[in-house]
Amino acid sequence: MRPGATTGRAYIILARSNIREPRLQIGRVGAPMFARDFTALPAGRPITIDGTDLGTPVADMADLPAGDYWVQAVINIYSEFKRADGHTVWMHDDQWEGQRWNVSPGNLYSTPQQLRIDPRTPGTIRLRVDSVIPPIVVPPDDEHVQRFKFQSPSLTKFWGRPIYLGATVLLPKGYATSTIRYPVNHIQGHFSLAAPYAFDRDTTFRRWWLADDTPRMIAVTFQHPTPYFDDSYAVNSVNNGPYGDAFMNELIPELEKRYRIIREPWARWLSGGSTGGWESLAHMVYYPDFYGGTWSYCPDPVTFTDVEGMNLYKDANGFYKDVTEFHRTPTINSREVNGEVRQTAQQRAWMELVNGTKGRSGTGQLDIWSATFGPVGSDGYFKPVFDPRTGTIDRTVAEYWRTNYDLLEHLKRNWPTLGPKLVDKLHIYMGDMDNFHLDRATRELEAWMKTTANPHYEGYFVWGDQRGHCYSGPGGNIARLMDMAEHGLRHKPAGTTTPWWRN
Repeated sequence: MRPGATTGRAYIILARSNIREPRLQIGRVGAPMFARDFTALPAGRPITIDGTDLGTPVADMADLPAGDYWVQAVINIYSEFKRADGHTVWMHDDQWEGQRWNVSPGNLYSTPQQLRIDPRTPGTIRLRVDSVIPPIVVPPDDEHVQRFKFQSPSLTKFWGRPIYLGATVLLPKGYATSTIRYPVNHIQGHFSLAAPYAFDRDTTFRRWWLADDTPRMIAVTFQHPTPYFDDSYAVNSVNNGPYGDAFMNELIPELEKRYRIIREPWARWLSGGSTGGWESLAHMVYYPDFYGGTWSYCPDPVTFTDVEGMNLYKDANGFYKDVTEFHRTPTINSREVNGEVRQTAQQRAWMELVNGTKGRSGTGQLDIWSATFGPVGSDGYFKPVFDPRTGTIDRTVAEYWRTNYDLLEHLKRNWPTLGPKLVDKLHIYMGDMDNFHLDRATRELEAWMKTTANPHYEGYFVWGDQRGHCYSGPGGNIARLMDMAEHGLRHKPAGTTTPWWRN
């Protein structure tokens, strides 16, 4: 299917049904799959995946239950990146799908076949990879939802290949016929080309957004996939590149050039959940003079004393807690809201490792944290904070995380100058049974903020009783947008008119 040699990763997925293709049934606890890297393989040559290859959620192929499976092969194609730091790495070049190798345009796959699989019976199964995933279809613009995409000069220079940034913009009622400027809600989060706040699917939200008495504003989601993940975390990183600079110097200026946005801090409001929760909080903390406030929902770890169960500053191993000299307890990565275990830390780490070695899982949360927060390794890929096979934590890497990206530590170090700029700007929402234990780090942040002085500012924390990931407070998106609009009214400069409030 491809002329010349190909470098990448091959996957075998085994599903019990073919209601959806097996490649569309993978996930944290989805259909079993096994994988292997390959380098410079000529066209027509086989790639062998066997019992020596790690799998997820079944780690050992020998443990697969005998039975009938729908089997499919997928090839994730890697490209050469000659980075500005002198390192050359092979990674998947995002095709504007958000680093999802199972649906990425240009990747290859086989037709699913129903086969009898019995690991106790020796033999070879041959699959022919003869299909190509087609290009992404970008939804058309209309009067309310518009999109733009451009090549980033700074990120392209860093990666040595074209890197793109983009945004999806939700415009208020009457935008096309008015001349006024509007406040803007910067929504941070995972890659998506869908309309902000599901405007095209959520009829309740759509009715509210277009109602006559709704405050007028612009809402924007951002697209900034990296070769590591569907989202860059919007900060500068030695592994990802200068995404923070690209945001502030390229993406936001492009947005404000294209649309009539009030270009003043009081009218720029941040929000986002999970990954976007961390980003919306980080941008408020790192760029306090640029934004008027943040509404951060279930943010990723704001301090690294609890990274989905791992205490990077105290634990010796990320996979186990040493209870006694003779007893170890598995570290729990995720849970249900009733406390039942969903996945252990080892299972989660191995899931990402099967999706991609050297941090190239594409959708791996642990991988992108290491890529964003960690140093560069000797091979040009990130230096992991823990060994993905054994779980052993590298304390030097953990200290690098602490020094550079621990938001609580950053606030502690810089509160005398940073605190006055953040008063009345931090609004954080969290379920007290967050499925990924993100509530624990947030509790630490809340407790510390109660001790602040000069200025004393406790922030605004809302806790959802028995609520999981990702709690955004009572009333959901509509209530939070009203909060933002009212916050803007309170903080606008004296004498500022507000034709956007009711128009």
